[in-house]
Amino acid sequence: MKDGFIPKHGGYSELLSYKKAVILYNGSVCFCRRFLNKWDRTVDQMVQAARSGKQNIVEGSMASGTSKETEIKLTNVARASLEELLEDYKDYLRVNNYEIWDKESEKALFVRKLGRESDESYETYKEFLETRPPDVCANIMICLIHQCTYLLNRQIHKLEQEFVQEGGLRERMYNARSNFRKRKR
Repeated sequence: MKDGFIPKHGGYSELLSYKKAVILYNGSVCFCRRFLNKWDRTVDQMVQAARSGKQNIVEGSMASGTSKETEIKLTNVARASLEELLEDYKDYLRVNNYEIWDKESEKALFVRKLGRESDESYETYKEFLETRPPDVCANIMICLIHQCTYLLNRQIHKLEQEFVQEGGLRERMYNARSNFRKRKR
């Protein structure tokens, strides 16, 4: 921060939460195209919730240089959007009399294992999401949402800690101005 009081910001594309949110968006578009009627209002709701999860991570990261508060709020909006998406998948399974996998089931553990791959992307899940039946696809998406919200919870906690330790823009601006005046004397 030697060059000014606005810290480095952005870098969202390197965040694990963002990478997972991209997978969720692509997977939700695929799910809706494959299993829901294109005129069903749920399609728009699910795609928009997935998009909101991804886009709010981007917006929060880009706003972080001037507002840690905005970054925290938007990261939380991303998390809330994905919780909404989670409910849509659970609703789909419930109303169609499908099983929701237990988080410790063999199938859920397999999805969790895939999520630990260092080069994880939509391609990691593409074959499953584009060929398996709706209940399997919905459960895979539920596992991925849980992973992403876990990452977002950790991210929000880290952002809170950074704010407490480093303060916000107004504090940095005041300190920069004060230091300038002291050097001028």
